[in-house]
Order: sequence, then structure tokens, then C-alpha cells
Amino acid sequence: MDLDRQIQTLIEKAPRDGSTPQILEAIAPALQLLAEQLKHLEYFILQTPQGSWAVTVLSNLKLPGSEKNVIYAFPTFKDASRATPAGDRAVPVPLPVTHILFQILALETIDSIVFFETPGSVETGTEVSREQVQKLIGFYLQQYRSHPNSNSSNLPPDIA
Repeated sequence: MDLDRQIQTLIEKAPRDGSTPQILEAIAPALQLLAEQLKHLEYFILQTPQGSWAVTVLSNLKLPGSEKNVIYAFPTFKDASRATPAGDRAVPVPLPVTHILFQILALETIDSIVFFETPGSVETGTEVSREQVQKLIGFYLQQYRSHPNSNSSNLPPDIA
């Protein structure tokens, strides 16, 4: 599914609450811009039996006490399967890249998503921070709110 279709699917599946589809249309360029910097249209996320995404806590050895919560996104099912710890019941679930980027907004305890780009290698990845996504989406929301034809009165003040 190409990026335009992914975004259209997000909009179509959005709650019909009077503002969410319009908000998604407004932030679509941000999601597309971020997704275009990544190599794959779909990634595999490890999902727990309860349906939540598997979170990895990373510690900085040079700064004791400094941790961040990340989610890993793998380019193939095989890569995600290999990353599942023995005995862990998490399963790889394929998701469109724009949906992953959009979800990071709702995952307040997540600092970043690391997208592994090369199949068979988890040595290097592209980190996309929640803050980076929020700032870019905030920019597009600001434009949406200031556009004279927008229906910005329906936007919640804490959307981004």
C-alpha cells in the first residue's frame, strides 16, 4: 500500500467525531514527510498477547539513570521473529509506516521508534523521536488552525 493510500486509510478509519478526519488531513503532509525518509512502506512491530506494542528500555551507560523507552520496527517478519526473546509470546505484526508514525502520538510513554532499514541487520536503524513527530505535526496543525477556511474551532486545544 503506497503512502497516499495509507493516509487515506487512516482518514477513513478515523472516528467521525467532527474533527479527527479533518485533523488527519491537516497532518497528512507531516506523516508523509517522515515516512518518505524511511525505506519501507510497512514494518513489523512486536505485539504482546494483550495487543500492546513491545517496549524496550534503553539505558545510557555514560549517563547512569538515563533511560528511554523505544519500540523497534523491523523490515521483515523474519527480522522481527529473530528479535523476540526466547519464551516471549510477542508476535510480529505488519503495519503501514504512516500508521506507526501516527500511533507514536498516542503512546505517551514512548520516546522513540527505531526503524531498522536493512533486512537481516539490526546493527543500525533510523530513530524517529516522539518529540520530532509532535513538532512536525504541530507545525501543520498551526497552519491548519490559521487557515481562514479551516474549521479549527472543532480542534481540541491539546491535540499536539
